[in-house]
Amino acid sequence: MDAPTDRLIRATTTASVALLALIAAVVSYRHMHHLAQAHGESRWTAALIPLSVDGMIVASSMSVLSANRSGRREGRLAWTLLIIGTLASLAANVAVAEPTTTGRIIAAWPSFALVGAYEMLMSQLRSRAPAGTARPGTARLKSRGFLLRRRRKQAMAKRFVGVPFRSSPGNGRRSTGL
Repeated sequence: MDAPTDRLIRATTTASVALLALIAAVVSYRHMHHLAQAHGESRWTAALIPLSVDGMIVASSMSVLSANRSGRREGRLAWTLLIIGTLASLAANVAVAEPTTTGRIIAAWPSFALVGAYEMLMSQLRSRAPAGTARPGTARLKSRGFLLRRRRKQAMAKRFVGVPFRSSPGNGRRSTGL
């Protein structure tokens, strides 16, 4: 795809995620705030608890994205916090919903939609890693594969020709040393 199309797709996805984030923030915040107050938290702490859950989700998502874009493997801690935060948000929304299947689905939907849309945006950003940045483990796998092939060729050359296999300088082709 061309650059203008890529930018349009990313901008549209970003705008959609921003809209869903606003909707989910209002709905989810209200649900978590209500749940915290219903379970004995003061107004002040009940106001902060939803922010701590959403903040953990954003921080862990950014940690996973940063690691992915730099070619490192994402840590277990970031993924664990992302999953726990997402489940806590969904659970709070469902807990204060009308006790019917429809009520619970409606209450959970904004958070679910945000998580799905946010992950689609992160996927687009991950696929647009900076030039020269390898995917996690790619360089290591390529170099390991090269080393394994080279060792096999060395062993075959030594067995059949009787001399060690070595690379010839210059043209990049391999020789048996003869």
